[in-house]
Order: sequence, then structure tokens, then C-alpha cells
Amino acid sequence: MAQYEYLLLMAACVLITLPLEFLLRARVYRRLPLMLPSVLVVVLVFGLWDLVGIARDHWTYNPEFITGIHLGIMPLEELVFFIVISLCALLSYEGVSTVLNYFSTRKHRKGGPSDVA
Repeated sequence: MAQYEYLLLMAACVLITLPLEFLLRARVYRRLPLMLPSVLVVVLVFGLWDLVGIARDHWTYNPEFITGIHLGIMPLEELVFFIVISLCALLSYEGVSTVLNYFSTRKHRKGGPSDVA
């Protein structure tokens, strides 16, 4: 079971942030054409950086906690990490934006303080 620890952690990250899509209407998964390029840039940039780090022995991965499936020299879990954490960041950003917009429009509807002097 230990070899799935990294993947289980990534699954937990998805499960924790997934409700933001529905409860706060983050609309990350529903806007696939916008989401894919954002995630792809992260995967490419940090994936290359990771490959260089692995090749130069700057960091390694404990084989006890990964499945042993590699894409070249990169463990599968590391690629999954870049995808999952990018999605979690997008969901969190969109969720916070939704909440801030809600309170901002609510304040203005109630006749709250104005920026105009």
C-alpha cells in the first residue's frame, strides 16, 4: 500500500478541492478550453525543470512511496502532481474569486460604502 501513498495524496487533493466546482461554481472543469492550456504550461515548464533535477541527481523519489511506473526518468506520480496541483490552484482561485465577487456585489446592493468621495 505504501507504493500508492503519493497517488493517494494527489487523490485527496482532488477530493478536497472538487466541491469548489459545484458549491462555489468555480467552473474550472466546465471551461476545458481555458483550463487545458493553463495546466499544460505548468506541466511543460515544471516537468522540464523536474527532468533536469532528476538527471542531475538534485532530487530523487523514494521507491517505497511510488508505483515504479516512470515516463522516461520521471515517476508517474510527479506528472500527476503537476496536473492535480494546477487544477487545485485553479479551483481555489476561482472559488475565492466567486466568494469575493459575491460579497462585493452584496455590499453595493445594500448601499455600502462607496469609493466615490
